[in-house]
Amino acid sequence: MRAILAKITGSAFGLGYASFAPGTVGSAGAALAYFFIPVLHNPLVLMPIILATIALGVWASGVMEEEYGEDPSQAVIDEVAGQWLALAFLPVTPFVVLLGFIFFRLFDILKPGPVDSLQNLPGGWGIMADDVLAGIFANVTLRIMMVVLPMLPYDWMV
Repeated sequence: MRAILAKITGSAFGLGYASFAPGTVGSAGAALAYFFIPVLHNPLVLMPIILATIALGVWASGVMEEEYGEDPSQAVIDEVAGQWLALAFLPVTPFVVLLGFIFFRLFDILKPGPVDSLQNLPGGWGIMADDVLAGIFANVTLRIMMVVLPMLPYDWMV
């Protein structure tokens, strides 16, 4: 039962079993859920959900590591938490969600500096921590971009 629950939650209800780019599929699923589920736009709802996702992700991805090996591609709950952090407290428009998705994927894939070093944490902590920081980096980058390039259509299709 423990392994089944870990696979369901750790794979973000099966998204982690995508045959191609499961991390990107998990991120896209999180971005779409964020965009289309209005209650997630409320930071007072979103932040506790992110914290719960991180806690659940540490457990589930750690359990999944026991079966699939180190940092299994099937575990995408880390992408869900990171993607939601990338979008938190930002305008909810298609353009901003798309940019948040792109920036998060870039930081998650390229793993600059401290993002990469967090992978060295043991078990589920390492799986989750790098994506949490990648999400924060994506969010800050998008905020800077909105200040430096205010002429872009951030409110496109509100």
